[in-house]
Amino acid sequence: MDDRMISVKIREPLPAAIDAVLFDLDGTVVDTIPHILASFRHATADVLGAALPDDELMHHVGIPLAHQMRIFTTDEGTVEQLLASYREYNHRTHDEMARLYPNTVSALEILHGAGVSMGIVTSKSRTMADRAISLFGLGQYFGAVVTADDTQVHKPDPMPVIIGAEMLGVSPVRAVYVGDSPMDIEAGNSAGAYTIAATWGVASRERLQAASPGAIIDDIAELPSLLGVGS
Repeated sequence: MDDRMISVKIREPLPAAIDAVLFDLDGTVVDTIPHILASFRHATADVLGAALPDDELMHHVGIPLAHQMRIFTTDEGTVEQLLASYREYNHRTHDEMARLYPNTVSALEILHGAGVSMGIVTSKSRTMADRAISLFGLGQYFGAVVTADDTQVHKPDPMPVIIGAEMLGVSPVRAVYVGDSPMDIEAGNSAGAYTIAATWGVASRERLQAASPGAIIDDIAELPSLLGVGS
């Protein structure tokens, strides 16, 4: 394997046998980061009277939306207003603002063509996860989709990753989880999966590295070669 394909190696090399690849959705497969930021700016300006700093708005992306709003305020009534304002703007503008990352489809095609089982594990709602997957015609690639509506606990808890692996009929220790936030990496590590951090999403390389992923990649096009597929 060409070591240049792995930007940073932090843990042990990949296990000898990988049965499935699980992905986070926002910031990993679908480029919704500018849309999420715009939605947070809209909601906080609308409800709180001024948008909070961008770093503060985006720091906890990767956990369910309601949990993020409770970081901005302790008042549950204000939380509900923030959620309503965010969702109204986000749902209304989603299709025009969401994008696919370059090389997403080609990487998924290579993995799918090699018979690799794949799934999504996201903190997004079922409605919006399904909408993004449908918008870009990605449903054919994923045999499992786990959303914030499907579990009682959420990332960084490992349970969503464990459930995603189980839905694909594999053990988490024989799965890879690819995500762009420290919460993704923590959840995958705790589940026993091999974690791969994506630098093209919400978190800096430094934050991702601190979460101790198995590898860090700068482009989803690197993923098949890293996994020994299509090379």
